[in-house]
Amino acid sequence: MIYTVTFNPSLDYVVTMPDFTMGMTNRTAGEQLFPGGKGINVSIVLNNLGIENTALGFIAGFTGEEIERETAAMGLCTDFIRVGGGFSRINVKLKNYDGTEINGMGPDITKDCVRQLYAKLDGLKAGDVLVLAGSIPRCLPDTIYSDILERLSGRGVLSVVDATGDLLLNVLRYEPFLVKPNMHELGEIFGARLRTPGDVIPYARKLREKGAQNVLVSMSAQGAVFVDAAGDVHELPAPEGTLVNAVGAGDSMVAGFLAGWMQRQDYGHAFRMGISAGSASAFSEYLASRDEVEAVYKSINFGEKE
Repeated sequence: MIYTVTFNPSLDYVVTMPDFTMGMTNRTAGEQLFPGGKGINVSIVLNNLGIENTALGFIAGFTGEEIERETAAMGLCTDFIRVGGGFSRINVKLKNYDGTEINGMGPDITKDCVRQLYAKLDGLKAGDVLVLAGSIPRCLPDTIYSDILERLSGRGVLSVVDATGDLLLNVLRYEPFLVKPNMHELGEIFGARLRTPGDVIPYARKLREKGAQNVLVSMSAQGAVFVDAAGDVHELPAPEGTLVNAVGAGDSMVAGFLAGWMQRQDYGHAFRMGISAGSASAFSEYLASRDEVEAVYKSINFGEKE
């Protein structure tokens, strides 16, 4: 079973505005409301691809109730923990303005709520997969991901971490099965400016040297680089298509990779599924369906550089 954890779920309010002027009343031309948060996005795409999983995380207030209602309507299996105060965050995303967004804070997560999460994670067994994805609320320490992996150490649980900075660096000593920074996040970790796949490869290798088993680096329009557990390097260009909505593309890549791995335990197939799912979501109004992922997969000439 795959489990995803989203510490700070959201309602994503995606608005289309032909013009936006500071200091003026601006009116939308289109609106969409989706449950969000990186772990939840991973769960949605996994579910779309027919891979059984459970979404864990913290919800609060009327927005938390809506997140739970929306995910249930999508057919997701969830096991959220309710936080007593505050409300789950609302993220406003301006669709026409190159990723411009305003993200809310979310509720304070108490120590008791964290203990409830630990109790759920204590039920994981060998062969299960745990996905830790996204930012955490300011009320939690940046060791929270590594604390979880320390607790699960030695139990045969495969861990996947999609995070930035110390959240990612702190988990490497626990040898996560997969980490997925994007090119810019990878550069920030090492204080380097990365522009090409050739720039990315040595730093992806450095993450493996620090403990990660597999390193998947998304590069937006340049495709992706994958360094697998054997140290082999795989590169694929971005599939051809029209960018519609980049929100959730990286999360879709994680989900596609895991779906491919669960299907065949083959790194090449998993990488191809990852880039297909990530691209399919980028070409869609929302997160990609199974048919959309399969259509992109079939359209790609998988002439990998190894």
